[in-house]
Amino acid sequence: MRVVLDTNVLIAAFAARGLCSEVFEVCLTGHTIVISEHILSEVERILIKKIHLPRNITSSIMVYLRDVAEIFEPQVIEDSACRDIEDRKIIGTAISGNAQLIITGDDDLLTLKKFMKIDMVTPREFWNRLRK
Repeated sequence: MRVVLDTNVLIAAFAARGLCSEVFEVCLTGHTIVISEHILSEVERILIKKIHLPRNITSSIMVYLRDVAEIFEPQVIEDSACRDIEDRKIIGTAISGNAQLIITGDDDLLTLKKFMKIDMVTPREFWNRLRK
């Protein structure tokens, strides 16, 4: 399955051990991770400014993500799709990358539940789907 891991999921995966890091590992081994430069730049900014990771570690994470994921330019989608332009870029990445799922903790995206044929799920919902 092709999945977009939203910025908040990627940050949580690298910031601490827990569900998001487990979801990330499962996606690495059994799925295709779809991301964009937009997502990568947000992850890098937050890891440095909010998580306070050293730049050399953050740079290593960025190189790693570029190696293990497929990078796409987000397709521009109409403003009415959702209110937040940042969320539209996440959806646009999923469309460009032909992803079936967006794994996110963002309430605005989760409220949509589905956009076109792309499901919006929490890390927990994704984990539960895997167990079935």
